[in-house]
Amino acid sequence: MNKVPQTAPPYPTPREAFLYWLKLGFISFGGPAGQISMMHQELVEKRRWISEHRFLHALNYCMLLPGPEAIQLAIYISWIMHGVVGAIVAGVLFFMPSFLLLSMLASMYLEWSDVPLVQGLFYGIKPAVVAVVLFAAWRIGSRALKNEVLWGMAALAFAAIFILNISFPWIVLTAAILGAIGGKLMPEKFKGGGGHGASSGGFGPAVIDDDSPTPAHARFSWAKLAVTVVAVVAVWLVAMLVVRGDQTLNDMTVFFSKAAFLTIGGAYAVLPYVYQGAVEQFGWLTGAQMMDGLALGETTPGPLIMIVTWVGYMGGVAKQVFASPVASGLAGAATATFFTFLPSFLFILVGGPVVEATRNELKFTAPLTGVTAAVVGVIVNLALFFAWHTFWPQGTASTPFVGPFQWFPVLIAIAAFIALWKYGRDIMVVIGVCAGVGLAYTYTLHLMENL
Repeated sequence: MNKVPQTAPPYPTPREAFLYWLKLGFISFGGPAGQISMMHQELVEKRRWISEHRFLHALNYCMLLPGPEAIQLAIYISWIMHGVVGAIVAGVLFFMPSFLLLSMLASMYLEWSDVPLVQGLFYGIKPAVVAVVLFAAWRIGSRALKNEVLWGMAALAFAAIFILNISFPWIVLTAAILGAIGGKLMPEKFKGGGGHGASSGGFGPAVIDDDSPTPAHARFSWAKLAVTVVAVVAVWLVAMLVVRGDQTLNDMTVFFSKAAFLTIGGAYAVLPYVYQGAVEQFGWLTGAQMMDGLALGETTPGPLIMIVTWVGYMGGVAKQVFASPVASGLAGAATATFFTFLPSFLFILVGGPVVEATRNELKFTAPLTGVTAAVVGVIVNLALFFAWHTFWPQGTASTPFVGPFQWFPVLIAIAAFIALWKYGRDIMVVIGVCAGVGLAYTYTLHLMENL
């Protein structure tokens, strides 16, 4: 049994922190749960840069925020260690590898998506995505829907978007209002989780320990709050002016800024909103391309919300922002990514000092509990939408079940869901196996047709 250290390690230098966040950017697979687990293992258990209690305290705050909680946690921890510069370094390095990789994959996809090899791979990947999204709904629902009232809200949200085609922002707003009312009328039904609680974890003293004073740069003041808000808003306005000359990029600035404030409940929750805007409203890409991008997003490092990079790249090319397709795609990808993640820095730099000043465990509010319940219904709708596109690929809104029914993808989706749900297999492994099965199946059909 390893002996617990009795003294804290040396304070990490900016260079050490830079190298760690760079490494995390390249290995941050597995979605938010996997990314948070990686940070806990490395920063709490191994390096002891931050204590268990302080880590979970920061995580509780990030879980209450719109946006990807894993990147916000990275920004928070780096901010408390190395200030604003540290926050920017951690945040940018968290998503930059994924941005570069998805932009490259999008370019290759547009060039070679008609190649039989690529088609065969995606034939297996698409039903795996159906299973992944459905598994996300089950995973969130099993934790969030603790009584019949929340189950009812999830069902109403599903009906609102599936039957009535109500936009996702209105569903979120309604759910929050119902949650606030329910919290007063029946508080026992809308109580959030009890929180993680303080725990030393038995890893030994940390650089930022339970009783470590808040660093000077992280202390709250109204003047600092005002300066931070003005600085972030100024950056946002300057960035909007830079892309103002092109209507597509201008639309992306507004759309993805809204998306950044709607990602309550994780990336899966905002995907219906992104789909409605990107596919149906603006025509930046097709539903099939959206599915392919989600599949690639599941197999690349970084938060799943990086699907916006894919959407932006496709939109830039589709709308011919520049004469060069590559330049158009990169302009769209950069615009979508920048405006999606900028609010995450605002939330941490503005809210972090308040959280540090209170140092109390934060709980989910009743409105957020209502939103989380609604999110489950919305994600189920997303899974059904992807299933429809996969099992009836020729279906349209007016004739949803036209064309042949694809039975083999159904078998792949069922097998993938069982692998995720019952056996706890890694998402990347499941998607990889399904891609191989899809390729083997299509190749076999091709051989049989040519006999």
